Amino acid sequence: MEIQRAERPAELKEELLRLAFRVYKSTGGAYPALEWAENKPSPNDFEGFREVYEPFLEFRLRDEFDELYLLRTDSGRIAGTVALVYNLRGKEVWWVPEEITDGRAGLIEFFMVDPEFRGMGYGSRLLAFAVERLREIGKVPYVITFPNLDAYAYYLEKGFREVMRFREFVVLRG
Repeated sequence: MEIQRAERPAELKEELLRLAFRVYKSTGGAYPALEWAENKPSPNDFEGFREVYEPFLEFRLRDEFDELYLLRTDSGRIAGTVALVYNLRGKEVWWVPEEITDGRAGLIEFFMVDPEFRGMGYGSRLLAFAVERLREIGKVPYVITFPNLDAYAYYLEKGFREVMRFREFVVLRG
């Protein structure tokens, strides 16, 4: 399996929505956090998840992600994703503290591995790729996450360091 750039991310919306739901279900509704939703859907309710998450995913694919990468199985199924956001000017990224919007930061976003493929090293490959890609284009890698997620400990394990708390988020630098 190799990591490939998605040339037309919007065309992958349905496949990405289903991947995000599998992750949501496997985390008991913890990730994606859906922090803006008043009534979070049950981890077993795909249509409820679609109603809440699909407009946000469309926004991210259209307006937020600068680059989206996929790790696909030999059969073509998406095993994992990672998005890079580094052109922050003019973007509605309310979850990003002003201190890192100076043009040097590169955010690692939409990082997930299909639950069926966890524990196989795919997340490590995707994360290492994202960090290297950001450094290649002269950006400092950052992750914005929640301190109560398993992902927080994962990033620390992979060498990221907490640099600040912002709202309900924690900002990590790679």
